[in-house]
Amino acid sequence: MSARSTAVLAVVGAGPCATGLLERIAANAPELWAETRKLHIHLVDPYPPGPGRVWRHEQSALLRMNSMAQDVTLFTDESSTLDGPIRPGPSLAEWAAQFSGRGPRHTPYAEPADPEVLDELRTLTGTDFPTRRAQSAYLDWVFRRVLAEMPPSVTVEWHRTTATAVTGPPDGPQQVHLAGRAAPLTADLVVLAQGHLGSTPTAEHRDHAAFARRHGLFHLPPEFSADADLSGLRPGEHVILRGFGLAFIDLMSLLTEGRGGTFRTEADGSLTYLPSGREPVLHVGSRRGVPYHSKTHYRLQGPPPPLPCHFGPEAVDGLLAEDRPLDLRRDVWPLMAKEIGFGHYHELFHAHPERTTMPWPAFLAAYDRLDWYGDDMTALVADAVPDPADRLDLEALDRPLDGLSFPTPDAFQEHLRDHIARDVARRENPEFSADLGAFLALLSVYGHLPRLVASGRLTARSVADDLDGWWHGFFSFLASGPPGFRLRQLLALSRAGIVRFLGADVRIATDESTGTFTAASPTVPGHLTRATALIEAYLPVPSLARTEDPLLRRLYHEGAAAEEVIADSTHTHRSGLLAVSPTDGRLIDPSLGGPHPRRIALGVPTNHRAVAAFARPRTDAPAFRRNDAVARTVLRTLSATGAATSRGARADDGSWVDLGGLTGWAEEARNRW
Repeated sequence: MSARSTAVLAVVGAGPCATGLLERIAANAPELWAETRKLHIHLVDPYPPGPGRVWRHEQSALLRMNSMAQDVTLFTDESSTLDGPIRPGPSLAEWAAQFSGRGPRHTPYAEPADPEVLDELRTLTGTDFPTRRAQSAYLDWVFRRVLAEMPPSVTVEWHRTTATAVTGPPDGPQQVHLAGRAAPLTADLVVLAQGHLGSTPTAEHRDHAAFARRHGLFHLPPEFSADADLSGLRPGEHVILRGFGLAFIDLMSLLTEGRGGTFRTEADGSLTYLPSGREPVLHVGSRRGVPYHSKTHYRLQGPPPPLPCHFGPEAVDGLLAEDRPLDLRRDVWPLMAKEIGFGHYHELFHAHPERTTMPWPAFLAAYDRLDWYGDDMTALVADAVPDPADRLDLEALDRPLDGLSFPTPDAFQEHLRDHIARDVARRENPEFSADLGAFLALLSVYGHLPRLVASGRLTARSVADDLDGWWHGFFSFLASGPPGFRLRQLLALSRAGIVRFLGADVRIATDESTGTFTAASPTVPGHLTRATALIEAYLPVPSLARTEDPLLRRLYHEGAAAEEVIADSTHTHRSGLLAVSPTDGRLIDPSLGGPHPRRIALGVPTNHRAVAAFARPRTDAPAFRRNDAVARTVLRTLSATGAATSRGARADDGSWVDLGGLTGWAEEARNRW
């Protein structure tokens, strides 16, 4: 076909993942796309483009982000290391400031239709934790801005439905089949960017559901909080919740404030919960037995740490040069921990030098040459940092209940309330801003780990136990906790008897004789909790074999998509993640024996192991690098591929019809821009 024919890209998914890809396509198009050739992009998603399913407006106003407004962006900045151009844009806080006159207008300008969201945005500060509805409005605007920045030769069209299959030869056009429509979309290239996906229940969850049906109990498998049906829980009913992370915090809010309860602020700043009488009683436990650490509520008090320092490209190169299988905990973690420690002590010495005994250059000279777990490092820190509260103990942070047991449940309630109160106070006191330095170093470590993982040098056992097991949980525990006010609410609910803490390493069982779920923990030896409801308070784990997504399910069962399997002489690990090529995200197709040239996947379900979090400004976020690389691959591939079809689709009667959708929207947005 002529090089001037229209090229067609189909993107399955229209949420933040797809929006980030479109932003990078718009940014790279001036370099990689001929102005004389048209590109038409189909977006397929039953949920609104920009927010998508998870961040859609239609959810409870009680649900909030776990990031401050100033820490959320979808735009690259001067810290971004990309092959494509940097195109700065406002953070959520900077975008919201326009509605109160505290900041410039950002085009295309439009006020959110929901008056409650608009009121929130008018008072939102950089250190506030916004509602998810406010983030939904920001994502909607980002999407419209991306449309406005597309070159005139690029048009975008949204199909408000579900993609059920993708077919087509590896050397020819692809057909994307849509629910409720006879004619498929035809595209030169398909990108799968569905984001968070549900999974069918595991065998354990199916057994618990069957037990609940036999005894007339309530059971909820892992579910997205905004989609969970909690109406079956009765007032006063005892509920066991397994999981103490963000999903639990959401459920806690929905089952208390969401049922009419309120919090009263006392003279000393503490909260008292005033129940409505419609709340169930929540018994919560997990592996660690404690909630995720509270998010910090302050800025660095000293200069930013110069990251990376001990775990960056040079460190990864050094590990790969050893040409041997690597164990993450033995070979890699000591460097990662030293990097996190560097961020912590850099902030402590620069912002709070009165709590140290030597100048930073002297400390750093010794720190640089010592091993993190060596006795000399321990002695250095003890000498330079007199107060143990100022030292970084990653193991104590990771498992705060290890080695502890309590004679009665009430004794444990008191202990954990004290633990939570101290955690919140520390994370809101800038005197402990070294914790934020450690957090920023943790983000840096996360950003440099994917290249090591992609090398395939970690043993199968280490990927299973250390990477997908321990590291993922540890990162989330430290970096993805709730805002402090949520933990203060948790304390009030505990004092009111609405929430009861179960302990660490909680074990869930069923008792046929009494028709109840049970929970036990070694934290309170000999104590057994009985309940008539069980909630798995965590998000569905990505699983290609059990995915609820019809397109991925069909590809997998037809042998056109593969679950990541890592095997060596000692272990085989099936991660449940969709296997893609590490360089450009092309879908691994077992029927082809390698990557499919016309299918790409990115985001949470893939074995790139993206953490489901928004980018923080000026942190060289890995998501931007990934989106940029995929966008450049897409544009180069489409430039070299003959057009699949003209811009149109065959109607049910066999005639060709022009596609409307977002094309006019894009042109309008471009004119407003």
